[in-house]
Amino acid sequence: MKFMKLGTRPDTFYTTEAIRSVSSEVTTDLKIQVQNSLYLLHKFPLLSKCQLLQKLVAETKNSSSDTVLHLPDIPGGAEAFEQCAKFCYSITITLSALNIVPVRCAAEYLGMIEEVDRGNLVSKLDVFLKSCILHRWKDTLVVLQSTKQYPELSEKLRITSQCIEAIASMIINKRPTGKGWWAEDIAQLGIDLYWRIMVVVKSSGSVPDKVIGEALKVYACKWLPTVQRKQVPEINSSCMGSFQEITSKHRLILERIVSLLPMDKGSVSCSFLLKLLKSGNILNASSSSKMELVRRVGMQLDEATVTDLLIPSLSYNDETLYDVDLVMSILEEFMLQGQSPRTSPTRGKFGGIERRRRSRSAEDIDFEGVQENSRRSSSASHGSKLRVAKLIDGYLQEIAKDANLSMEKVIALAEAVPDFARPDHDDLYRVVDTYLRAHPDLDKSERRRLCRILNCKKLSVEACMHAAQNELLPLRMVVQVLFFEQTRAAMNGGEVAELPQSLKALLAKTNYVEQGFKTPRSKLATLKMKLAEADNDVEEDVMQCDGLGRSGSSRFKSICSIPSKPKRILSKLWAMNRSVILDLWCQC
Repeated sequence: MKFMKLGTRPDTFYTTEAIRSVSSEVTTDLKIQVQNSLYLLHKFPLLSKCQLLQKLVAETKNSSSDTVLHLPDIPGGAEAFEQCAKFCYSITITLSALNIVPVRCAAEYLGMIEEVDRGNLVSKLDVFLKSCILHRWKDTLVVLQSTKQYPELSEKLRITSQCIEAIASMIINKRPTGKGWWAEDIAQLGIDLYWRIMVVVKSSGSVPDKVIGEALKVYACKWLPTVQRKQVPEINSSCMGSFQEITSKHRLILERIVSLLPMDKGSVSCSFLLKLLKSGNILNASSSSKMELVRRVGMQLDEATVTDLLIPSLSYNDETLYDVDLVMSILEEFMLQGQSPRTSPTRGKFGGIERRRRSRSAEDIDFEGVQENSRRSSSASHGSKLRVAKLIDGYLQEIAKDANLSMEKVIALAEAVPDFARPDHDDLYRVVDTYLRAHPDLDKSERRRLCRILNCKKLSVEACMHAAQNELLPLRMVVQVLFFEQTRAAMNGGEVAELPQSLKALLAKTNYVEQGFKTPRSKLATLKMKLAEADNDVEEDVMQCDGLGRSGSSRFKSICSIPSKPKRILSKLWAMNRSVILDLWCQC
């Protein structure tokens, strides 16, 4: 650390009963009260360099000799005043980054300027600051930290701005081997000073956005405990006042960090952005800050994990565990990137995404068009949509366990993903199964509405087997799964009565686990119960074959010619392949 010595005389100040004085053959004639210290000094050396003391003495010229001059507001208190007084006596003082700010502010307060005396303390301190301290990284940081004690005067004297410019210049111009070597050091600063430095650094365009992003992450992890905390902090009513004060401070930090985020898409990780968004929810950040984070997360949603998306819900109007509406908004932002009008989502009533409900047959008709549109986009864009679809299905599996989650939100979020982005619906089936188990009170119509998000054509053999034995599914879904599995067998083997060898081998196993599906042991009574339910349910709507009847094969069309009544449906299926269906239900 650089230092500067001024004066040549030895220190002759001493203390007697809380009175500070200076050894001299001349009697003291000036009394100055600074905080709790009374100084007995001489007018000549002090008045020759201090404009303020000249004024105060002039105002008390006709007063008694015992008049005491009070300096209650002097920056730096008694310690800084004594350094200035010693300079007036030419007593040696040592100045460095540790004390230059309070002494400089005290000298300004006392009026120790060139107009009073050439080579006065103010000018010497300014030269030392510019020529030495501001050229050294550590010294400049120490000085900048010191300005927090005297913010207004430091700004007026340009100490703060000079330090900020010097630090930013060193960040921009130095090229050490380690990237972001400065991030930890400036993370010690308060948000106001930090923000001003980062604005200069960012606007220069000389520092890579990735490095700036890493620096912001370092700062956020240091000052925002909610970025690292997985749970919402508990609020004790006894400390509500201090909590609100801390929250306000953290909210300001968060919003300043968001304003500094680089524009480059890869400058910060999606995980970090989502941590900021979680903090924004907890701290009740401004809408503009949260929407900016939503936009940024939407640009990089394919990099996120399910855990990242589990944002706690803090709304008093919503008793769900997680903020599903926020995830819907994020997904909307993702889908709006590079989408053609055909697949662009629209804002829905949940504040997220809502797609127009279409029948499965309509989706099948549009599927080829969607595929063609996706081919026009880049392969990276197509791959990102596949990853996001997998991510959303995984997220739905987690939130489906919430007993307070509405079915409408599940359906809206599931249908927000383009059909082409889901090569299979096994994960979506897991979502339906999980939601039905967590919500056993759903009636028949609600269960049917939920199952409309599934496409049986995209279920694997294992998923079909599990669905066929799932007593929570509505009858229509079970029959559709059975029928489609028979149709798939007919398409592959040429005969309806014959199943593929892979399925036969699968049925031979007692307990089969594959891709997360655990096939439970089944009983013939389960199927009989379903059949009895169908016999009584004469008002059931016509079961759709999910577009299978559109095949050009006349034989395939005849297979898919389903009667209008469920009783006749099951009768035809039962007569068509009674042994195969029984095997499917009895041999697992």
